[in-house]
Amino acid sequence: MKNIKAVGLLFLALVIGLAAAVYAAGWVSQQGSIASNKVVVAVVDIELGSKIAPQMLSTADWPSGSVPAGTFKEIKDLQDRVVKVGVLRGEAILDGKLAPPGTKGGLSAVIAEGKRAMTVRVNDVVGVAGFALPGNYVDVMVNAQQDKSRGEEGKQISKTVLEHVLVLAVAQESGRDDTKPKVVSAVTLELSLEDSEKLDLARSVGTLSLVLRNQVDKKTVATAGITKNQLFGEKEALPLTAVSAKPRVLRGKPVTLPARDCVEVIQNGTRVLNCFEKNNLTAFQQE
Repeated sequence: MKNIKAVGLLFLALVIGLAAAVYAAGWVSQQGSIASNKVVVAVVDIELGSKIAPQMLSTADWPSGSVPAGTFKEIKDLQDRVVKVGVLRGEAILDGKLAPPGTKGGLSAVIAEGKRAMTVRVNDVVGVAGFALPGNYVDVMVNAQQDKSRGEEGKQISKTVLEHVLVLAVAQESGRDDTKPKVVSAVTLELSLEDSEKLDLARSVGTLSLVLRNQVDKKTVATAGITKNQLFGEKEALPLTAVSAKPRVLRGKPVTLPARDCVEVIQNGTRVLNCFEKNNLTAFQQE
């Protein structure tokens, strides 16, 4: 009796093993029958602005139903092309990540159409302690002295002159994969031609500061800037204006007096405007 049970258990085990083997063979056969295409992929990390060489690439089987648009089948089709964004190892090379054919390598390959690259000097404070890295967006603020007007001394003002400016490179590095802060002496920004002119003027009339902003925040805010008086809550001084003479009647015909000389006197914290008539004025004319 015991022998019959042992034989039965052995037979059951054989049946289960055979079923598992058949299932595994069918699964392997099914996986091998999935249609695939050859796709060119990177075998090393390729930094933006780099020119592609054949040793950087290889081909890999890619399921036909999930091949991305813009892939390449032959490595020779990518000879001397330049990538305008970084490509990671194992990633498929897409046409949208490449600069136009004939583009030379370097930073110029990653500048957007219609834009310009301009470099400004920075330090650990102006450069936001090194956190302004390639791929980040910054605002540009200038601190300068306004032009003198009406005999008054120009006022010190701080104002944001450019907003949402892309950082292309810091020093001579344009890689965007590193997130560690880097204190450098120069930052290269991507600007329109008009903004390039603004930045060139701003750095010649005052000192610049970079203001790091959220990468997804694209809102612009127009401000009038702030002066020293506004910063400390002081009232702005009213500009002096010449007092125009008014027609007067003095025992005869109306006579229009020319403008008078005015002098501002400050005494005990009070501002007083005193005006004096010139000595050669004629008070009135006889009829």
